[in-house]
Amino acid sequence: MKKILKYVGIGVLVLGALWAAAFFVKSNSKSAVEYETQKPFISSIEKKTVATGKVVPEDEVNIKPQISGIIDKIYLEEGMQVKAGDLIAVIKVVPNEQSLNQARGRVRNAEIALNNTRIEFNRNKALFDKGVISSQDFNNLKLQYDQAEQELQNAKADYQIIRVGSAGGSATANTNIRATVSGTILEIPVKEGDQVIQSNNFNDGTTIAAIADLGKMIFEGKVDEGEVGKLELGMPLEISLGAIEKKTFEAKLKFIAPKGIEESGAVQFKIEGDVTVEDDFLIRAGYSANASLVLESKDSALVIPEALLQFDKKTDEPFVELSVGDQKFERKDVETGISDGVNVEILTGLTENDEVKVWNKTEPIKKGEEEDNKEESDS
Repeated sequence: MKKILKYVGIGVLVLGALWAAAFFVKSNSKSAVEYETQKPFISSIEKKTVATGKVVPEDEVNIKPQISGIIDKIYLEEGMQVKAGDLIAVIKVVPNEQSLNQARGRVRNAEIALNNTRIEFNRNKALFDKGVISSQDFNNLKLQYDQAEQELQNAKADYQIIRVGSAGGSATANTNIRATVSGTILEIPVKEGDQVIQSNNFNDGTTIAAIADLGKMIFEGKVDEGEVGKLELGMPLEISLGAIEKKTFEAKLKFIAPKGIEESGAVQFKIEGDVTVEDDFLIRAGYSANASLVLESKDSALVIPEALLQFDKKTDEPFVELSVGDQKFERKDVETGISDGVNVEILTGLTENDEVKVWNKTEPIKKGEEEDNKEESDS
């Protein structure tokens, strides 16, 4: 009886060991991580690029003086609406001493010449009345007298302009700085008492004010050389402004620079687009902006999330892993099309019924882990 019990006990131990071994093998034959799968789906997809830049007025006019001097009075302020002809500022002329002295001397010479011509004219007029001299000789003397009078008037006018900036009879004095266009005053970079110089062949002159129509704005930005070849004039742009949240503005591409500029090792091309300004929004000159351009688009394309793609380490070719059984997968090479950064078009290699392995799924961070990470970053 004891022997029987002994053999039964040994048998139980052997069976238990075999069962444990089988369970261990079966448990270890399963993957430690259970992978989920996703199926390809049909969707529209667009490849976009974003150009960074700013929004500026289409036409900005700089108002410059016609004469040098000192700002005597400024009548308007930045941000005010003006019409063409409105008075912005007045300049007080500080004449050049040498020019003033020359003008004064010219007036004196003209007076001397006029007095001499007047005496000669009066003497010959008496002779002409008596019939001593001919009509032709008298007319020549009359012409000289009239010319001497006109020369004196011109000399006095030039002297007045040099001394005070205006001849007095002018409808618009050179010392009055007026708006040449209608719009908004963007900037008045001078103040009362500042010295200004006139615009000439050797100098642009001092800017008294900058005026622009804020109802006509354009976007100025830059795009990379790898994308500029896909742009076409007239393409729609979607403009978003950092200063105006949750609002986009429509625009049309109107200019692509024929020459690029190298910046930080990359060649950038300037682009411009006409922005449609809505009456409900005030867009200020110089707002930073981003323009979204659709480079390529397709409707009803077979796509998968871009995160499902894997790339061969040697050839760098894309592939996915397809489910062929319970947690069993096999590699499948695919050909991709355009991508919008989230989904990618699949040209060949997959169908809508395939189940693609989600190989890089990330687990959500738990609340306790977030607090620990925050404490580590703070420390």
